[in-house]
Amino acid sequence: MQGYRAPRWLPGGNLQTIWAARASRRHLGPVPRFERERWDTPDGDFIDVDHLAPQPAAPPQHLVLFHGLEGSSESQYAQAFASVAQSRGWACSVPHFRGCSGELNRAPRAYHSGDFEEVGWILQRLRLRHGAPLLVVGVSLGGNALLRWAQEAGAGAAATAAAVAAVCSPIDLAASGAAIDRGFNRLVYARMFLATMKPKALAKWRQHPGLFDRERLAAARTLYEFDDVFTAPLHGFRDTPDYWRRASAKPHLARIRIPALVLNAGNDPFVPSASLPGPAQVGRFVTLWRPAQGGHVGFPHGHFPGDVLAMPQAIADWLAAHA
Repeated sequence: MQGYRAPRWLPGGNLQTIWAARASRRHLGPVPRFERERWDTPDGDFIDVDHLAPQPAAPPQHLVLFHGLEGSSESQYAQAFASVAQSRGWACSVPHFRGCSGELNRAPRAYHSGDFEEVGWILQRLRLRHGAPLLVVGVSLGGNALLRWAQEAGAGAAATAAAVAAVCSPIDLAASGAAIDRGFNRLVYARMFLATMKPKALAKWRQHPGLFDRERLAAARTLYEFDDVFTAPLHGFRDTPDYWRRASAKPHLARIRIPALVLNAGNDPFVPSASLPGPAQVGRFVTLWRPAQGGHVGFPHGHFPGDVLAMPQAIADWLAAHA
């Protein structure tokens, strides 16, 4: 992916982001079919995990994908990764962060970019089932949370995951939050995210009346404002700056002790290239891929209408080589 170039008919980071999500082909062959499993969490809640079906009897690898903000197994990148796994005879699982599987979770919480404890609990259960260390991908928010897990686990991460990859992840949350809350990004992307996040948060308030300031949330027009009234206080952070600072993976990349790939496009509308670390800041276990193009989890490829399979194939190759 270092030499990736977008098709000439699809210039610019915004087009590469939006077209890939809406119109590009996402399957190598048959459409991946998932079977859903519900897990009870230690705090009395639940998450839903979708497994690629049918599961191979003895798969050579088990690929796990953590989705991004408001994503799911229906997201184009999840479908593409599952298709690549299917073509290789791998098992594949897509855990849903709380409230993202189509049903509101029960507990007075949701999910966030630094949810490394949840990631670790999910990976441990999947590792026990597979019987060998996993290959793990995190996309956008899921990638930052995955890197935070690897950082906190240190050398112990190797017992659970053979290698990890973060795709287009906002590892400096303050820089990415500021980028998405201004200009075109605020009008299009921030509005799109808030269109699903705010109704789910208001449903959470009805579950747990008084959990947060309902009027402030209804008035939120930026991710900063949403995180300040909902995400931060519900998950143990003082406010948005405290959440973005403590949840960001960038300051801790040198603590990672398993092979970790961090892929970011230079023209990602959400993740300013100036906020990304250089090789001297990440430690010897971390590989940086920085193609100039690709948008946010886009990387469309081929003739019109294109596909989004080149990136998952390259990531899968890298993970398998480092397993």
